[in-house]
Amino acid sequence: MIRLQLGAVIILNVLLMNNKLYIISTPIGNLKDITLRAIETLKDVDFIACEDTRVSSVLLKHYGISKELISINAANESSKIEFVLNKINSGKSCALMSDAGTPGISDPGVRLISSAIKSGIDLIPIPGVTAAITALTISGLPSDSFLFEGFLPQKKGRQKKLQSLIDEDRTIILYESTYRIEKLLRELSEYMPDRYIVVCRELTKKFEEVWRGTTLYLLNSIKDKTLKGEFVIVISPKNWVIKV
Repeated sequence: MIRLQLGAVIILNVLLMNNKLYIISTPIGNLKDITLRAIETLKDVDFIACEDTRVSSVLLKHYGISKELISINAANESSKIEFVLNKINSGKSCALMSDAGTPGISDPGVRLISSAIKSGIDLIPIPGVTAAITALTISGLPSDSFLFEGFLPQKKGRQKKLQSLIDEDRTIILYESTYRIEKLLRELSEYMPDRYIVVCRELTKKFEEVWRGTTLYLLNSIKDKTLKGEFVIVISPKNWVIKV
């Protein structure tokens, strides 16, 4: 009788998950920064859509999860999105995970999410880590109102965007890669020389570092710092004065 009841519960759980897309936040570095609900969902879904199967496999292997992985990135999304949606509409359940953090935040997963909404598929959020909010919480800068810009345009529109941020009276959060962090600090020293900035490198990882100071101070000190890894830059509002 107990086995029959357990079997019925499992079948019911599977049926309840059918035709759904689960948006799952995953760690930005430390593999322990994942919720129990996220692990449970990854184990229960039929398949997983991710950016890079090699990256996602590290996390899944760590938690003993083996699933069909489908890679969706900027290069193949037009064809893969339709394939994923067709599988979900056929009665399957899917988890969407990015390489790190929350899908859809500076991430190609947003296109799959938008397409799923248009197709009438139920979306279930499984919240967790986001690098932008993680950096904001340790910045010491105003968090009641902030502007998240993600990655600035690499070429066209970059200077125009920086110009538009000069008079911003909210805290600004940017992402930057290891290849352009020095360039960004130089640009900020030109456009916002007196702003207080917090630069977070490799958050939650072994070589995590947090640098604080004005743009000019940071620019003068970067020659002594390691400019490798992933960066989150938090910029103070205009006319904000640090309070001791």
